[in-house]
Amino acid sequence: MKLPSGAPGSRILSVGEYRPARVVTNEEICQRIDSSDAWIRERTGIITRRFASDDETVAGMAAAASSKALADAGIEPDDVDLVVVATITHPYQTPAASSEVQHLIGASRAGAFDLGAACAGFCYALSVADAAIRSGTARYVVVAGSERMTDFIDPTDRGMAFLFGDGAGAVVVGPADRPGIGPVVWGSDGSQAAMITQEPTYLEVQRALAEGKTTPPVALRMAGQSVFRWAVTQMAPVARRALEAAGVDVGELAAFIPHQANLRIVESLAKSLGLGPNTVIARDIETQGNTSSASIPLALAALLEEGAVESGQYALLIGFGAGLTYAAQVIEIP
Repeated sequence: MKLPSGAPGSRILSVGEYRPARVVTNEEICQRIDSSDAWIRERTGIITRRFASDDETVAGMAAAASSKALADAGIEPDDVDLVVVATITHPYQTPAASSEVQHLIGASRAGAFDLGAACAGFCYALSVADAAIRSGTARYVVVAGSERMTDFIDPTDRGMAFLFGDGAGAVVVGPADRPGIGPVVWGSDGSQAAMITQEPTYLEVQRALAEGKTTPPVALRMAGQSVFRWAVTQMAPVARRALEAAGVDVGELAAFIPHQANLRIVESLAKSLGLGPNTVIARDIETQGNTSSASIPLALAALLEEGAVESGQYALLIGFGAGLTYAAQVIEIP
């Protein structure tokens, strides 16, 4: 039996993004909940977020971001071997969003699948791309995180309505002579799965309809304070393990790009890690809200557009969310 031989390493070649046109302020959110702009800013750091229109779908946004990334990398769609879409808000159980994305971007030869690891999904998918390239299974991989979080949020839920937004980010990953994506440190604490859940389940909705009963809309529910405590206490050790696995000192980091869940979590983690003044901390949460698996590539795209980081520098990524699931790795900035 023969096995393919892969590249010594892989790296992110380019980044693409898609941000819906509609900007939603805190004041607009507060029309339906008992809150205020000042309270939301103080508790989360969020000032605005983007809401997708009906025609801005999970697959469509992912395809737009992926096409931008391919164009920037100078890679033809026919050269893509694999498309991985991290999402938890694709409205269909099957077919996967990735199959539509593969078609929309013209990657006719590529395999495609969705990956569901909630807010850690992009980091999981990036690790899959790295492994595929180093194993020789693929040469070029498109990794996208795309979410329509607003489809699964109760706009009257005072604890959730102001947190989330929509959008997509994507990267093209290709072979490299040395590692440009560090080892992933990942895990999950299923004992805490009830902290972030979808209620009711689709089966519960089907049964209620079959029995002629009414049922509330499917929506995400979260034990916000418990999730906050978990993130600020448990994720810093995960980040340190990722740095150690990559052989990178915290002082070498040009950027820290965590999942954009809450600015207070971001700042707490940065403090726990002892990040210095030369490390840029991603703050895309302020204008994008929490976009789950899309938040890390969107934040990376923003830092590149701002000129805040340079190609070849190190960035630490860490995603964490429902499951409770987490993943972290060091990357070289494209």
